[in-house]
Amino acid sequence: MIAEVWRRALAVQPPPAPVVVALAAVLAALLVLPRAIWPYTRMLVTITHEGAHGVAALLTGRRLQGIRLHSDTSGLTVSSGRSGGPGMVTMLLAGYLGPAVVGLGAVGLLLAGHSLGLLWLFVILLALLLVQIRNFYGFVLVVGCAVVLILVSWYLPATMQSGLAYVLTWTLLLAAPKPVLELIRQRRAGRASHSDADQLARLTRIPASLWAGGFLVVNCAGLVLGGVLLLPVLAELGYNVAEQLAAAA
Repeated sequence: MIAEVWRRALAVQPPPAPVVVALAAVLAALLVLPRAIWPYTRMLVTITHEGAHGVAALLTGRRLQGIRLHSDTSGLTVSSGRSGGPGMVTMLLAGYLGPAVVGLGAVGLLLAGHSLGLLWLFVILLALLLVQIRNFYGFVLVVGCAVVLILVSWYLPATMQSGLAYVLTWTLLLAAPKPVLELIRQRRAGRASHSDADQLARLTRIPASLWAGGFLVVNCAGLVLGGVLLLPVLAELGYNVAEQLAAAA
């Protein structure tokens, strides 16, 4: 079974038609934009957010003590080490940037034809995350996501597997800016004094509003870059619009 999983993960799948990629983007938008569905989709962002905190903590030499995922779509990553310095700053930076970075990495795998490999990679990352989960809800959530991905990767036809990989990638790219917008609104209402941006402000003396604005710019840039790479027609459309605007001016 391991050999078969490895063979499938490394296999190259032909790229889907542009209309399929566009439909995946539309489906992802339907998962991100409606207010009623967003709390469920946001859990995907929270998993990625907290996972990014954990990876950054380990890469900077901090000791990861555990990750919690809560039913209100919030999460918490606890690590030990210096209370300041580059390691702590890097760990705090990673959270809100994580979904966009993971989304762009997924774009790279899709363009290389490894849509099924991307699904198995997500399974591996969820398994690594599971080791650090410290609450029951988070455990059930991560296991549930991993089981769904395993079933899809093993039993569904290749076209459906590829379609799911594109939907997940678009979802990460489209969803990445939304929690930052929520953060900005919460800060304006005075309800986010312990956010990543506020902790960064206390560590660096750079205002939290600038950190939040930077998160938003990077995530929006990731969405634009990922969209152009997945659908080159978007780049052509943008170029034509720019030409028309220049001509009109």
